[in-house]
Amino acid sequence: MEIINNLGLGFSSLMHLTPLLMIVIGVVVGIMVGVLPGLSPSIGVALMLPATFGMDAMSALVLLTAVYLSANYGGSITAIAINTPGTPGAVATTFDGFELTKQGKPMHALMTSLTASTVGGLVGAIILILFSIPLASLALSFESYEYFALGVFGMTIISSLAGDNPVKGYIASLIGLLLVTIGFDTQLPFSRFTMGIPQLADGIEFIPALIGLFALGEIFFSIENFKILKKDVSAKKAIRKNKTLPLNKLWKLRWLMLRSSVIGTLIGVIPGAGGTIATFIAYNNAKSTSKSPEEFGKGSLEGVAAPEAANNGSVGGALVPLLTLGIPGSASTAVLIGALMVHKLNPGPQLFEKEPGLVYGLFISLFFANLVMLALGLLGNKLWVRIIEAPKKLLYPIIIALSFIGSYFIQNSLFDVGICLAFGLLGWMLKRGGYPTAPVILGLILGKMIEENLRLSLVKGDLSEFVTRPWSLIILLLALVSFFLPIIKKRFNPVKK
Repeated sequence: MEIINNLGLGFSSLMHLTPLLMIVIGVVVGIMVGVLPGLSPSIGVALMLPATFGMDAMSALVLLTAVYLSANYGGSITAIAINTPGTPGAVATTFDGFELTKQGKPMHALMTSLTASTVGGLVGAIILILFSIPLASLALSFESYEYFALGVFGMTIISSLAGDNPVKGYIASLIGLLLVTIGFDTQLPFSRFTMGIPQLADGIEFIPALIGLFALGEIFFSIENFKILKKDVSAKKAIRKNKTLPLNKLWKLRWLMLRSSVIGTLIGVIPGAGGTIATFIAYNNAKSTSKSPEEFGKGSLEGVAAPEAANNGSVGGALVPLLTLGIPGSASTAVLIGALMVHKLNPGPQLFEKEPGLVYGLFISLFFANLVMLALGLLGNKLWVRIIEAPKKLLYPIIIALSFIGSYFIQNSLFDVGICLAFGLLGWMLKRGGYPTAPVILGLILGKMIEENLRLSLVKGDLSEFVTRPWSLIILLLALVSFFLPIIKKRFNPVKK
């Protein structure tokens, strides 16, 4: 009954012209931020923060939250269109999204991404309203043991990304794990493997590496194979033939979207885990439970729906520790804490008691933001398809320029442009050798998390703690199941040729 009363207060607080207008503006800005390589949701929220200084608290918070939510979706557009994840959370979307584009079915991938992102955002909002305080208590119980187990669980997706040659997938992931050791030691005060280059003291900047590996690697490989001049006419015909996605195909994905949304929300609740890890775990779960796992990586709609639902579901999850405990669940929510403080609001249990209208108004704004995102996405898909139809000899120079510009503006550093180019060459060489590039990114994302928490756990206790702590044991057992299930399924259900 209290929740219903609070929702009523929130609805009445939100139903004014300014907050509703801020939702629309936030969604538009967020999609633009997501589409541009090099910008992340946290950067988008940070850029919009100064614009909120003269606003009331409700308008400011709904604007920034709408940017956060829609930027997660916007990153999938370039992931599908040009194999360039606009945000780190869109990496897993490239695996099948870009394959569908190469098959002349970009609209199928874009519609699936948009629908899954909307479902994920709505499910995340519902879970946020109903279970925010209990979930915050669960997240607070996590220590280094559970974070290490979560990192190991994330690494089990290698078996899903390796394709027909698991050994090459493991080698690619080892490359990522080795590269993440560059920079300051996590426990001791000295640098590792920096070769005397001061710019590497903090390690390899992730965004330029991501852009180079996927965008430039794909372009270099296509140019080498003369794909830049081929198949433009046939590709256009294929795209025009597959402009609509039958609704029954989306309906078949409903349970997958719901399950992935819940996974994304639960992972998002854990501070520091974030939407990127959630997308990999959801992708792995989707492949492990799919009736057609052999289609993943070759243009599976399930492979697009799962990470996108998890990515946007993680937004509601990340808001749980922020609002209930004052702990940022992601980089974007760290900026949102600044917005709360600017308006003299202290996140925590007292915020729910003192400002229920504001808190629940913010919750309700997520529903409106998702609906606005759905409407704008439906209108924008035609534009993205027109861009995809552009000749490669015109499109590729633009992508290369955007890649370098996006890499430069992360830290205003030409060195990061060099990192982008170096990883582009690495991606090209891996593709030439038949090695998947995604495990390299997986190693870069999870390597530091695994190393830091393993070493911290060993300082606090011993290895037995990993199996005596309930949540650590459960997550490690899930990792074992996740790793071996695809192998078992392949053995007892061989793919028919």
